[in-house]
Amino acid sequence: MESLVHPKEKIYFRILLVISLIGYLILIFSIAGIGYLVAGMIITLILHGLFIGALRGNGIRVSEKQFPEVYRLTEQYANQMGLSPVPSVYVLQAGGLLNAFATRFLGRNFVIIYSDVFELAYEKESALAFIICHELAHLKRKHLTKLWLLYPAMIIPFLGSAYSRACEYTCDRFGAHFRPDGAALGLLILAAGKKLYRNVNLQEYIGQAENERGFWVWFSEIVSSHPNLPKRIKALSLQDEFPSYPASTTTGEYTASRGEGI
Repeated sequence: MESLVHPKEKIYFRILLVISLIGYLILIFSIAGIGYLVAGMIITLILHGLFIGALRGNGIRVSEKQFPEVYRLTEQYANQMGLSPVPSVYVLQAGGLLNAFATRFLGRNFVIIYSDVFELAYEKESALAFIICHELAHLKRKHLTKLWLLYPAMIIPFLGSAYSRACEYTCDRFGAHFRPDGAALGLLILAAGKKLYRNVNLQEYIGQAENERGFWVWFSEIVSSHPNLPKRIKALSLQDEFPSYPASTTTGEYTASRGEGI
């Protein structure tokens, strides 16, 4: 699976690691710095603990008896990635937002899927499976654990966000490796929604990565933690091992078949 890691992730990680180690050394040798460091860690721990508490108290936990189909999907791909124990998956109502994310608290891994994305389990399993694999990849690559080590350097403008975008590309590649039939659909749903995506011309949308240019398009991306969605889909389409999903010339819907050529 090392071949799935985006090259820039490793480059940015090394740069951030060196800068962070220097930053930690400066803090350690500063009396005030140690206080700031400890206070920051305590505040972060409390805030994260409150979030996890609200999640476990209000979210719906996926299990063998609660959404068993999705539980089996998660278990299958977690085992294939060598994640043990299987991360806890929760469904969270988010007012129509389409998103999913992974987090970690006190040594325990969590995957949170917003309810509108989760509904895809009963409509497009491949798309949901890709999204699950993407989030599991964050845990496999220990992106969340590394953030604690890289924290001093992550606040540097542009550098931290560049590393984050490289991590997203890596997780897209993991997701497409395990569920190639859901890669483009999974990303397109995040762009157009769980219903409108059926009528989007995929190739035209990918073309936006080249056609929509300018300072503000460029600047908004380099300060963002995620690459622009057309670029993410295009990046996968350029990988020989991943299939493409051409738009139908009549309806704009997709033929999603494993191994189909670009």
